[in-house]
Amino acid sequence: MATEDSIASRLDTSNLNHVWAQLLVEELVRSGVTTFFLAPGSRSTPLTAAVARHPTAQSIVHVDERGSAFAALGYGRSTGQPAGWVTTSGTAVANGWPAVVEASVDGVPMLLLTGDRPPELRDTGANQTIDQVKIYGDYVRWQVDLPTPSTDIDPEMVLTTADQAAYRARRVPPGPVHCNCMFRKPLAALPDERSYGDYLSGLQPWMEGTTPYTQYKESSPTPAEENVRAVVDRLRDVDRGCVVAGHLDTNAEAAAALDIAEQLEWPLLPDVRSRLRLGASPGNRRVPYVDQLLASESFRGAHAPEAILHVGGRFVSKRLRQFIAAARPNPYVLVRPDPNRLDPDHRVTHRIESKVETFREIALSLPWDETGEVSSWTTSWREASDRTADTLVEFAGDTDELSEPLVARLVAQHIPADHALVLASSMPVRDVNRYAVPDGARIPVFANRGASGIDGTVATATGVAVGHTGPATLVIGDLALLHDLNGLGLAADHPVVIIAVNNDGGGIFHFLPIADEEDVFEPYFATPQGRTFEHAAAMYDLDYARPETPETFVDVYQRAASTESATLIEVQTDRETNHALHEELEQRIARAVDAA
Repeated sequence: MATEDSIASRLDTSNLNHVWAQLLVEELVRSGVTTFFLAPGSRSTPLTAAVARHPTAQSIVHVDERGSAFAALGYGRSTGQPAGWVTTSGTAVANGWPAVVEASVDGVPMLLLTGDRPPELRDTGANQTIDQVKIYGDYVRWQVDLPTPSTDIDPEMVLTTADQAAYRARRVPPGPVHCNCMFRKPLAALPDERSYGDYLSGLQPWMEGTTPYTQYKESSPTPAEENVRAVVDRLRDVDRGCVVAGHLDTNAEAAAALDIAEQLEWPLLPDVRSRLRLGASPGNRRVPYVDQLLASESFRGAHAPEAILHVGGRFVSKRLRQFIAAARPNPYVLVRPDPNRLDPDHRVTHRIESKVETFREIALSLPWDETGEVSSWTTSWREASDRTADTLVEFAGDTDELSEPLVARLVAQHIPADHALVLASSMPVRDVNRYAVPDGARIPVFANRGASGIDGTVATATGVAVGHTGPATLVIGDLALLHDLNGLGLAADHPVVIIAVNNDGGGIFHFLPIADEEDVFEPYFATPQGRTFEHAAAMYDLDYARPETPETFVDVYQRAASTESATLIEVQTDRETNHALHEELEQRIARAVDAA
């Protein structure tokens, strides 16, 4: 019997377009896709109405299709679950491309629901019509071109398609899935004077229930124990090895990485997205300042690892990657739950397709010789990291000027425990990885490092906040913020603190050889814009502040982070001064490590 909240009691059967759209959205919600990011448009009207009228679906509307797609990406990053992205036909679909690429490359679940013209209007010159079939190519995990609604097609097809889409978005490796939905007019829920009782009669048990029509049992690869045993036997015969923790999605993965490092008695080298770089962690293996201590040539020369165990995804530090490539460790073991290659320097000798937790369970079940001691090898890594920490503490205590490295340290030191941290590509993600204090709050860190673009970053941070169900702090450069000014309108309705480091251009280009080409560098690479963001914040009703000292920055940030409103904090720096400061810090750190 239909309950008050069941689909049977609220199904609008006046129009077949809307019947199909309601079935699709209901089944997606049952399959765990409960949040939808929508951009206004006509051809997607049945989908939009189905989401808007669903009693439990969460809907977030944003006028910019590109921004709403990045918000869906951010939601998938923070939850591990796909959000729905609903958009109309034509170039609106193409505006999802950057977010689709990022989600695909970095394994973020996402569900793309695009409205489209019916077959008779394709390739006819009909307005707002492009070829949307397989428009995202190989960047989606699965794609389907749903036919125009018809009673000649069983309604169960809509349900099984929704179930497959949700499953494929989550299945390892997770990523985007595209459902292209054709609709004929009328697009609004105008009665078409037909009864669909008989058409839907076979769905009566489903309509009275709450479970998906097709229930997938998700599984992940479990490596053969003998394969793990063989690899672990190779690893534990090595004294001078390192565990590299790349991008990890969960605290369980991070805990497993720590356990493995403790068992091997090796130093743990954590990436900023590993959930181990920021915040105090148990154990004494962690080397938070690995990127900076490798600035010491003597340290690099004396610490070439004989073996590497790399768990999770890629890591930010180019210096660490080059260090490992030069050392040519054998074995180099990579443990990830998907089959994709992650080996840009072609050094991986053993590839284990497994969750980090599963690898840990098998590895720790083997017999081990327990020493409980910290080896001199690990101690030397920790002491070098401690010398780096001392140098950075001295630097922070000696300056009364706000700088980009100091912003990275202050954010990590003062970010509240209920926040998520989102870092823009280019300098912010690198600076936090290099300079952040390691003993602040242990918070999740997100960054679009799949394709490492700078577009859609504000929208991504907003999506992270929605999925995190709590506040988010975003650190972003001025060019990336200019790329996504529309995102401020989306962020305005959520507790997002945006820290815009404005050095009037592309600061990262100062670290590249092109910086010496004076005739082209400023106009073509640094691209100064001469803009500040006070009026942009006012346009979208964001609180705004422009602190000029470390003390006022901390005060402004703490107040902004404690509110439920959105705030834009602008920090103005100088690109050339920033480049010189980075070089000075690396030299000071190298001297301190050499002396130790």
